[in-house]
Amino acid sequence: MDEHIESLFKNSEVVQTIRHLRSQPAPSMLFGDRVKPLTAEQIARLKLQGCEASDWGQIYAVEGFDGRSVSHTRFDGRCVLGRFSEKRELPNGHTVPSGIYNATLVNCEIGNNAVVRDVAWMANTVVAAGASVVSVAEITASAKPTFGNGIEIALGLETGERAIRAMAELDLSTVDFLVRELPDSPLRQLYRTLLHSHLEAIALGRNYIGPHASIRVCRRLHDVFIGTGAVLEGATAVINTTVLSSQDEVTRIGDGAIVRHSLMQWGSEATTGAIVENSLLAEHSHVEQHGKVSHSFIGPNTGVGKGEVNCSLLGPFVGFHHQALLIATLWPSGKGNVGYGANVGSNHTSKAPDQELWAGEGMFFGLGVNVKFPANFSAAPYTIIATGLTLLPQKLEFPFSLINSPNRFYEGISPAYNEILPGWVLRENLYALARNETKYRERNRARKCDIEFAVLRPETIDMVIEARQRLMDAPKKEPGKSGDPVVYLEKDIPGLGKNYLLEASRIEGIEAYTFALRFYALRAFYQRLLESGAAERGRAAMESVLTDEADSLNWAHALDVLAREFPKCSIQDLLELWVTLHRQYAEGIRLSKARDDERGTRIIPDYAQIHPPADKDKTVMRAATEQTEIEKRVAEWLKR
Repeated sequence: MDEHIESLFKNSEVVQTIRHLRSQPAPSMLFGDRVKPLTAEQIARLKLQGCEASDWGQIYAVEGFDGRSVSHTRFDGRCVLGRFSEKRELPNGHTVPSGIYNATLVNCEIGNNAVVRDVAWMANTVVAAGASVVSVAEITASAKPTFGNGIEIALGLETGERAIRAMAELDLSTVDFLVRELPDSPLRQLYRTLLHSHLEAIALGRNYIGPHASIRVCRRLHDVFIGTGAVLEGATAVINTTVLSSQDEVTRIGDGAIVRHSLMQWGSEATTGAIVENSLLAEHSHVEQHGKVSHSFIGPNTGVGKGEVNCSLLGPFVGFHHQALLIATLWPSGKGNVGYGANVGSNHTSKAPDQELWAGEGMFFGLGVNVKFPANFSAAPYTIIATGLTLLPQKLEFPFSLINSPNRFYEGISPAYNEILPGWVLRENLYALARNETKYRERNRARKCDIEFAVLRPETIDMVIEARQRLMDAPKKEPGKSGDPVVYLEKDIPGLGKNYLLEASRIEGIEAYTFALRFYALRAFYQRLLESGAAERGRAAMESVLTDEADSLNWAHALDVLAREFPKCSIQDLLELWVTLHRQYAEGIRLSKARDDERGTRIIPDYAQIHPPADKDKTVMRAATEQTEIEKRVAEWLKR
């Protein structure tokens, strides 16, 4: 991690750009010494076109500057003008001539073929080649702006114990490491040292508007670094902010958005009344529809709309498109959903705001859920919190579960407890898992963050192994005298949290977890045979796949699970079991979708005409096609 952090600072786009600008000889950051004071003829031309200056001797231009491209402009301080000979196409589709028209410039540099038009006040700003600044009220810069770099983001705890000071290129893995490190750890100390040097290196004393960036109809910009091709259109305010962008990953701020003391990465967006403060938006994330983000890291491909995110670390693909609250939450693995009206969380507990929640990958917080803090669901990935529940403070360690409202009250159990169904998602909602794997892979636009799309992989499988063992180790209990079923609490089975578990659900949980473990191991074995070509070489080669030393950590992990789940199975047994398990998997996907069809048809008259049936659903069809291919391939392998 040390080397990774050092590379983030070393390869910083902001540092490289500003280092280049600062390295140019006087008088120009854009053109160096390749500019000269305006000639008397050029000055006369500018005056004739309604221009004025406090000191014409401080106005410089490149060779080939044509005064006809500048009109009705006031110059103060030292200004540098490029060559304006081409037209520029604005994001709204209009084409305008490059140049400076109806503006007030103070200590500014305008690059070749840039457009500055109808700008009431622009001070201490460098506008690079091909950029456009149109209909803007005010652009200003302080003496040593750092463009949001160095801002403190209070992640996890509002009281700041996990706070980090951010830099624009900071990525998800680094944030996740730093937020869990103690303040005086060597890693934190290294980061602080590098950040201090970084802030000194980027102190330009000017705003920077990069090549081909477009700023149009914005009210106020102050202390901004705007990257290549970025589009700011209709923004209310962008203050102390870095906007990283490129021609093929355009970053956008617009439609009444306010972005302050923040950092935005490639392809991210803040639009339609969004408010972003003291936060970092990672690549291709977005805040929209009056969404409010404060003191948070929003991970790649994650969207926040309408609701509020505060003091939270969100990983990739978190769906947050309704009026809901997410506060003091560490959710680095992401891939989950927050439903309308969910209140995650109560971090005050009527005292200091020093409580937090650790969310598990793929969690689903249903409509109107209330989660009391502290809470830890990091070992319960892909768990669903059903609609309308209130969850007590707890640590839950059963993945793929459903937390549901009690079906009845049991003697000796608090009515505030909910019912847990371990492994329910594996048993009843395989469709969602299969669809999400494909959906996230297809929708991913992040180029710099590695995202693992497989649901069943070593990290989640290890949690399944531990959860199944705890269910199997449950103490033997007799039914209650009144005929009540056997009920377990956390004192009986660690990891249940503030929930109760019925005996029938315990047995079903063991079965669901066993299915997942065996499916994971057999799929890895099948894929290994396929990728290595061992199956084409006959039975001995297939045997060697199991006996040869593993050449990767993932395969070693799968081999270990395979050996524990199938200690005495032959190659033929394993392959036949794989066909059977995948058939069960494909049918489980179909059934979980078909249940929606059956219910919808009973309730909505034209449901069947509007919604494609399960058998024509892409996810269902994909699983069925895979099953056909597996059966055919395995039959051919076993003939050998």
